[in-house]
Amino acid sequence: MKIALVHDYLTQKGGAERVFELLCKYFPTADIFTSLYDPEHTIDLKERLVNTTFLQNIPGAKKHFRLLAPLYFPAFRTLDLQDYDLIISSSSSFAKVVRKKPGAQHICFCHNVTRFLWDTETYLQNYGHYKSFYPALKILFQGMRNIDLMYANEPDIYIANSTTVAHRIQDFYGRAAYVVNYPIDTSKFAFSDRKDDFYLVSSRLLSYKRIDVIVEAFNRLGWPLRVIGDGPERKRLEAKALENVQFLGYRSDEERCQLMARARSVIVAGLEDYGLVPIEANASGTPVIAYGAGGVLDTQIPGKTGIFFNQQTPEALQDALLKANKISWNYRKIHNHVLSNFTEDVFFNKVEQMLEKVASIKPESWTNSTIQV
Repeated sequence: MKIALVHDYLTQKGGAERVFELLCKYFPTADIFTSLYDPEHTIDLKERLVNTTFLQNIPGAKKHFRLLAPLYFPAFRTLDLQDYDLIISSSSSFAKVVRKKPGAQHICFCHNVTRFLWDTETYLQNYGHYKSFYPALKILFQGMRNIDLMYANEPDIYIANSTTVAHRIQDFYGRAAYVVNYPIDTSKFAFSDRKDDFYLVSSRLLSYKRIDVIVEAFNRLGWPLRVIGDGPERKRLEAKALENVQFLGYRSDEERCQLMARARSVIVAGLEDYGLVPIEANASGTPVIAYGAGGVLDTQIPGKTGIFFNQQTPEALQDALLKANKISWNYRKIHNHVLSNFTEDVFFNKVEQMLEKVASIKPESWTNSTIQV
């Protein structure tokens, strides 16, 4: 069986790219396709050949990839995937539109519906320099929604990373989706049952992440908070924060791992489609305090691995922090929760079982293309 792996664009290193990295690792002989590839700023694909589209030749495209939005649909339609029996796309927007030959299977690991098209106002809050173009963008995006809906029928099977995303795929695309929670590479995280006196945020500093809620809650409590990450909200948040809140900016994977293992809790205030950070925290033996909506409903057990707060307000978060402070957490059980549910082995076993059941694709047919993870 000849396999193609397709991702929207490889110009950054976020949760979707980390999942694609796992797919590339699991299918070491599969061919890789994407619209744009910037090896200096994305996942490490070693010596693998990455096939790109005509967008790769546009000057400045890798840096300003969001400005090319209208061109991604035609770019992916030009990819020649006629030789492949199985196409696996990893998509939050465009990769799902690729064409396949008759009889081939196309499985889409859908991280979300196309957010900038279906939730434009929220999306543009994160990129203030685009707001002045909103009237023109609104008209453009209305046309692109029709194209997105048409091409949403290309995949044979959708796999959603969470129940929340599965509902969105059904609501917007009218397609059923199987839910398979995405894993993490547990080998990259260090368990510790010794916690220091600080709380941790690990996030891009974007408005929808609601770091402002976290900063305000910690301003009131006076408890030590460390914030890993950067983004357009950083200056505003730093101006708001008191001395007990430290902004650490970018940190290496090793530093981030150490901080996550030693934090008392990891805080998440945004509505996440899925969210790998809470699972990474649990893998480190660290409980999570999270806004109780979205992907955390699939990954966290209240009172066991974390605590939910039900409103995105400093008051609600403060109450959750005080409640969590009274719990005698079993750090080893928090860690074991991840080992039982969110490892790569568990993930790919579920995927193989699902594909054999619904698509008659048996794991044996991948023998020449897969390795054990």
